[in-house]
Amino acid sequence: MKESAVKKIAVLTSGGDSPGMNAALRAVVRTANYYNIECYGVREGYNGLINGDFLKMGPRSVKNIINQGGTILKSARSMEFRTKEGRQKAYDHCLKLGIDGLVCIGGDGTFTGAKIFNEEFGIRVIGVPGTIDNDIFGTDNTIGYDTALNTAMEAIDKIRDTATSHNRVFFVEVMGRDAGFIALNSGLAAGALDILIPERKDSIDELFTNFRNAEKTGKASSIVVVAEGEKLANIYELAEKTKKEFPDYDIRVAILGHIQRGGSPSCADRVLASRLGYGAVTGLMEGQTNVMAGMRSNDLVYTPIEEAIKKHNEINRDLLLISEILAI
Repeated sequence: MKESAVKKIAVLTSGGDSPGMNAALRAVVRTANYYNIECYGVREGYNGLINGDFLKMGPRSVKNIINQGGTILKSARSMEFRTKEGRQKAYDHCLKLGIDGLVCIGGDGTFTGAKIFNEEFGIRVIGVPGTIDNDIFGTDNTIGYDTALNTAMEAIDKIRDTATSHNRVFFVEVMGRDAGFIALNSGLAAGALDILIPERKDSIDELFTNFRNAEKTGKASSIVVVAEGEKLANIYELAEKTKKEFPDYDIRVAILGHIQRGGSPSCADRVLASRLGYGAVTGLMEGQTNVMAGMRSNDLVYTPIEEAIKKHNEINRDLLLISEILAI
């Protein structure tokens, strides 16, 4: 590789945590060390940039973290970084340390901040997509999605045991404020009767029809998986409307919540995080900036941050059809 375009870099984790962030951090630090680039960790995301909370990091700084969920650097949503004054403070601290490259691990909000910071002050930035929602354009999967998906599936499997034992109907809410990737794939994998996601216009009548069809085939218990961003109604309202329509049903509601964000990252997330952390550093060395490192068809690619923010990964409509066919 020709001479590096950066000499000192900093890495931060921002926004909601996701399993595999530590693995990505480890890859950034050790790749930088391999290429003789100084690396600093920034505590608590953009707040750390503003407050000058930097930590010099080397290979031993990131030992034994590849299997840990969360982020050892901590994460925060910074309101001050949204102001020009806050970003100026952040730049002054970078200037003082001689930081000329920044790796930002997070989601849309993280990337928006990185893009503005680059445009205002010229420090090279590369984003690494760390979010369980899997809704960022420019990568087939985001770090943390596979782990969250498996956590949701395993929880739904356990709920099915009690649903079957008591002939109950369970409405299970999974994370996905704007995206239904976790709901669709965990629902399909766990054999849900119906899957309600924000990307599709759902109908209460269609839901009721699915229940009636299930009765005809002899189903005595059912699981309905609902993304938290479902627009039809919230999960309690859905359960209440279903009870009115089917008064004999024994209905329960389960909200999985933040359990989906935690836990040891899966093998897939550890490998993905390692590849993207490496790609972020080598991208900065090559002179890349204002881009996000991602994996498309198993190849490392760089997508302009503006494009990654504006566009979103699309739901696979075939999976919706398959889930309906297999739910009979």
